[in-house]
Amino acid sequence: MEQTSRAGRAGHKRRGVPNIGAPDRDGAIALVVGLGNPGRKYRSTRHNMGRMAAEAVARSSSVLAQGKWPAGKLTLAKAGGRRFLILAPETFMNLSGRAVSPVIERYGLSPADVLVVHDDIDLPLGEVRVKKGGGTGGHRGLASLTDELADPGFTRVRIGVGRPPDGVDAAEYVLAPFDDREREVASSAVEEAAQAALREVTGAGLGS
Repeated sequence: MEQTSRAGRAGHKRRGVPNIGAPDRDGAIALVVGLGNPGRKYRSTRHNMGRMAAEAVARSSSVLAQGKWPAGKLTLAKAGGRRFLILAPETFMNLSGRAVSPVIERYGLSPADVLVVHDDIDLPLGEVRVKKGGGTGGHRGLASLTDELADPGFTRVRIGVGRPPDGVDAAEYVLAPFDDREREVASSAVEEAAQAALREVTGAGLGS
């Protein structure tokens, strides 16, 4: 019953997802998702590192088409001879799966075709790692994706933001912007994460 309910929700939302052209389906990543929160208030916060990296992926690629619906903004891009999609969810972080699942259904993808870029407090600030599958580590965006997709097998590009200082709540920490000392390191990490994502898209990375 739970699976039927999830499919029904995705089917309902699918009608709003624009068809901007098909990505290539040749074994590499077909959809890059940048996790974050919508709105100017959250734009430069630690929790929006994934969204920033997805925007950097688009800047490093040829943009072929764009479209949007209430739950997200979608871009069809090309890099290394491959066409792929970039999604910036317009849902809040803990509802990210509700933006991703209808795109997967609309374009006939599977979780294995998806790469998610996200912040990670378990990595030091500026460190970038790529992994296939795994748990959520308490990350609410990953938890939402795992719940909606019923499959944790998507690829992740993790961008370290470091642990909060003693006495600072983790939720408060990730929703705050970087201070002046951190900003340059964070900016470099965003670009590094974007390049790591592009390597996966073009088949030159972990999944090749």
